Amino acid sequence: MTTNQNFDFQDKELYQKICGIGDVRLKEVEKQFGIKIIPRGISLIFQGDEDRAGNAFTFFTQVQKEILSRPDSDFMDTIDLDGLIQKMYPPMDMNNNSNNTYTDSEGNHWTPKNKILVTYKNKPIFPRTENQEKFVDSLKNNFISFGLGPAGTGKTFLSIASACRMMQAGEVDRLILTRPAVEAGESLGFLPGDLIQKVNPYLRPIYDALHECIGFEKTTELISVGKIEIAPIAFMRGRTLSNSFIILDEAQNCTLPQLKMFLTRFGKNSRMSISGDITQIDLEYGRSGLERTTQILKGAKGIEFIFFNENDITRHPIVTTIVKRFEGKGL
Repeated sequence: MTTNQNFDFQDKELYQKICGIGDVRLKEVEKQFGIKIIPRGISLIFQGDEDRAGNAFTFFTQVQKEILSRPDSDFMDTIDLDGLIQKMYPPMDMNNNSNNTYTDSEGNHWTPKNKILVTYKNKPIFPRTENQEKFVDSLKNNFISFGLGPAGTGKTFLSIASACRMMQAGEVDRLILTRPAVEAGESLGFLPGDLIQKVNPYLRPIYDALHECIGFEKTTELISVGKIEIAPIAFMRGRTLSNSFIILDEAQNCTLPQLKMFLTRFGKNSRMSISGDITQIDLEYGRSGLERTTQILKGAKGIEFIFFNENDITRHPIVTTIVKRFEGKGL
């Protein structure tokens, strides 16, 4: 039976966050639910099969409720409706209406509890998924935290935001950020400059995260006085890193001896974050030490492993599709 069902948003700002400027996101929702959506002011009219229109009404009700319940809702610019459909509800069989009822499989939806940091632009940063929150909690409560999972899950950014918060609170004196000087299929040797100049482009993601958290000027100032140190992992040898928040990025490109060397730099009153993705190894086959390190240290007191998956990806939705395809899912 064909029906029309109306849904009203709380206000225009929320309407635009969910539907996008010019209702750009509604076309994909129409496709997902198999209905026609007609915008009217800050309302939507769902036109089509009664069950499908009801599913769409339930979906938008849940989306609006979840957004309003989040402490970071005022700072969410846009909403990924397609991603929410995939994450919040089981896939629907468009050829069988009996399978088209969308239900909340867990009975409730996760929302972040506490902000990580307020940036220099006065914007609070919250975890965006439950695994992100677990990782942030681990960084607070454990000596060494491993964040392992695919690209785009926020591993590096969360580590740096947590480190900036701890330094602002006086819990650590400095940030030490490092990653292996391994290039993704290219040659460092032919790049101009000394080693630091050669490696600097590969440290760019770390600089970007720092600039977003504390700004370019503050980052430059703290680097100049030694409060922030950014260097290749080879520069860590022979040191004891005390009163520091130490971050190793791209750990999948470290050998087992490098990881052992790095981990044994740990000093008093420090925290250490190690992030990596075993599907993006640039070393020769069998040389990465990350998986072996995980096996050796799993279960050790003061060390925790947080495993991210494609549901934690917070970059553009296409990244989720790419990761799934490369992992042989969704083909």
